[in-house]
Amino acid sequence: MITTTTLDNGVRIVTQNIGYMHTVTTGIWVANGTRHESPDDNGVAHFIEHMLFKGTHRRTTHQITREIDSMGGILNAFTGHEYVCYYAKVLAKFLPRAADLLADIFLNSTFPLDEIERERKVILQEIKMRDDSPEEYIHDNFHQNFWRGQSLGMPVLGTEKTVTNLERSSILSHKNSRYRPQDIVIAAAGNVRHDDLVTILAPIFSTVYSQWQPHTSDSFDSTKNEVNLVEREMEQTLVCLGTQSLQYDHQDRYTLFLLTTILGGGMSSRLFQEIREKKGLAYSVYSYIISHADSGALVVFAGTEKKHCREVIDIAQNEMLRLATEEIPQDELDAAREQLKGKTLMSLESSDNLMTRLAKNEIYLQKQQSIEDVIAHYDAVSVSDIQRVSQKLLRRNVLHLEVMGQVADLGLTTDILHH
Repeated sequence: MITTTTLDNGVRIVTQNIGYMHTVTTGIWVANGTRHESPDDNGVAHFIEHMLFKGTHRRTTHQITREIDSMGGILNAFTGHEYVCYYAKVLAKFLPRAADLLADIFLNSTFPLDEIERERKVILQEIKMRDDSPEEYIHDNFHQNFWRGQSLGMPVLGTEKTVTNLERSSILSHKNSRYRPQDIVIAAAGNVRHDDLVTILAPIFSTVYSQWQPHTSDSFDSTKNEVNLVEREMEQTLVCLGTQSLQYDHQDRYTLFLLTTILGGGMSSRLFQEIREKKGLAYSVYSYIISHADSGALVVFAGTEKKHCREVIDIAQNEMLRLATEEIPQDELDAAREQLKGKTLMSLESSDNLMTRLAKNEIYLQKQQSIEDVIAHYDAVSVSDIQRVSQKLLRRNVLHLEVMGQVADLGLTTDILHH
């Protein structure tokens, strides 16, 4: 059962009780991420995420880590373009302690100057680590270039320059202003009683306050094909090919999930069968969706040999076009539907995923949706729906291509993007 309580200041506490689970995952989410930064303080949301583990008025850094370890739990955080999440996963009996720990780091962190300087070096290493990972780098690069010139195009980690220049005052100012009560969602799933969690957290969070008002959205429509090449000494050539897609809460999102599953969502998908199974051109090939509050992208990824790069790009484009121009067989849609329903239901056996689902529903849909409702929406998607959404997204003249590897002499231009 899902229960929601909204405090007078707008903080939402939402829980899903799964009585048979041994664990509870509790997350404090703020619907404020990288896209809410300015270019000068790019990376500050992620920097704050790191700093909240570096000591409070009641606990030192070491006491924080020792306390979560003594519960056998997990304490972690992550930053996205539109949100930040701090979460703890513990055995149900430790929920009061874990909730107190989370609330303490979220509300009472002290941001010591020496810890800021130490963490600055850690984040600069994190940026280098991302840059050293080709697959991670190309996906990040795709996102930055696809939304270039928009706040969504700024990297979550920031840049070496912005991270180096961030000062304690601007870090604190960002946290104090942007962590607005109406943007805070506390989500807990697993063996949790709603009233118990509200009793612990409501008195603490009811005093959160911020005067900051968010700026208006700056989403955009891309109007031209683009090719971006990254020259790097590598054995493989990596390809990311994408087009505009749907925002997170779009009514056609269930059709989009099924379309993407058919295109590149598993071993029976069209891209996997064509590129890997029939032609042996890649080991890794798949498609995925990026969804934001007001825009999105559908992306195809493959890692191949340099000499097969053009062929892989052609196959990917042909398969995208085929979805838009040819009606898919009913049995292919039914198989994809069962695959997606199975993955969705299996993911809900983890309190982490349940917690994330609760929070994202609050942030993007402003309501909770039962899993039965989700399954019903998948069941309602027809063959004609797949073709209609494919035509809307995949027949447009707007494709963005990122290629990374020894690519200088491949002669790749926008001419290769042929639909």
